[in-house]
Amino acid sequence: MELHQLDINNAFLHGYIDEDLYMHPPLGYTKAKPGQVCKLKRSIYGLKQASRQWNLELTKFLLHLGFQQSKYDYSMFTLKTGDSYIIVVAYVDDLLLAGTNLSCIQQLKTQLHDAFTIKDLGPLKYFLGIEVSRDSTGILLNQRKYILDLLHNTAMLDCKVADCPLPQGLKLSTQAGDLLPDPEVYRRIIGKLLYLNMTRPDISFAVQQLSQFLSAPRTSHFLVAQHVLRYLKGTLHHGLLYSADSTLQIHAYCDADWGACIDSARSLTGYCVFLGTSLISWKTKKQKVVSKSSTEAEYRSMSHTTSELTWITNLLSDLHISIPTPIPLFCDNKAAQHIAANPCFLERTKHLHIDVHYIRENVASGFIATHHVSSHLQLADVLTKSLGASHHKLLIFKLGLVFPDVSPIPA
Repeated sequence: MELHQLDINNAFLHGYIDEDLYMHPPLGYTKAKPGQVCKLKRSIYGLKQASRQWNLELTKFLLHLGFQQSKYDYSMFTLKTGDSYIIVVAYVDDLLLAGTNLSCIQQLKTQLHDAFTIKDLGPLKYFLGIEVSRDSTGILLNQRKYILDLLHNTAMLDCKVADCPLPQGLKLSTQAGDLLPDPEVYRRIIGKLLYLNMTRPDISFAVQQLSQFLSAPRTSHFLVAQHVLRYLKGTLHHGLLYSADSTLQIHAYCDADWGACIDSARSLTGYCVFLGTSLISWKTKKQKVVSKSSTEAEYRSMSHTTSELTWITNLLSDLHISIPTPIPLFCDNKAAQHIAANPCFLERTKHLHIDVHYIRENVASGFIATHHVSSHLQLADVLTKSLGASHHKLLIFKLGLVFPDVSPIPA
């Protein structure tokens, strides 16, 4: 499988996009007289509609070439011709090309260049702040340079290293500490941590906790954010490894922390999804309603995870990958498993909304098979609570985070 990166420039200047499209009055505007057009006061790239119009034109061009647009991720396009297979993933004007035939990829580059102006960046190495390393063992994703830039901008390059993202048992609230005089500093840090979370599931819980206080951050929240930066300095080279020998079997872990929020008493949902040994999806999210018991919180977590598994399975089907079922879903709460498998537990579930029983329907259809896992081997634990350093390191290793033997990147 070949991976290449393209950057498309000046798409509006090379005859493919109809300029008249941007001169006609927009739909819904009734004051224009017949024959009148809009006068552009600035370039197309300066307009808010530019990205949407560009996406429409790129989509039209790829569909004209025979590509199929995924119904589950509209930024992904696929083309299968004989034994050759090409995947295009678009992010505004940056494209990733993957395929089984190098000549087909080169032909697509030529077609794109004829229609637009492209800059061929060659084999994929760096994309949107994510470094991509590839060898015979698999693909490694990390954001070392991004972390270094973050540490430099926050004057934390010389800070002491922390063993884990958050101190064990820490609980944050909206009232602890004084309000920050300049909340924008805190918001910029959290915004960067949210983006860093794309390759660092080990900070997912910490980022979720800190992002709750963006409207009115306090000194206690800022100190915890600095603690996360200290942890990142000590794990600078950690990255996600996608093994070349991984199987095409999906399995997932889900967990919940009952009443985790001391302000709202709402629980946390955490899940991680694996394709073989490779972690492909994870999330830490506060539940929308208060759960009456830990079993109910776990049951809601199982339902949310099932929704993610359904989406991933459908997305892989667009890539012509068939996933064997039932998909194992590991949970450390036996009562929640029994409720998912047995509709007779009416007294415990009669107050739940019908959408929460989505897991029960998928268990009955054979799409999901729930399994029990002991709490100390529950991988989703790292996504729902702050753990001790040793247990935290054990779980992130099992998640697939590795520490490659590389020389440090200069600041």
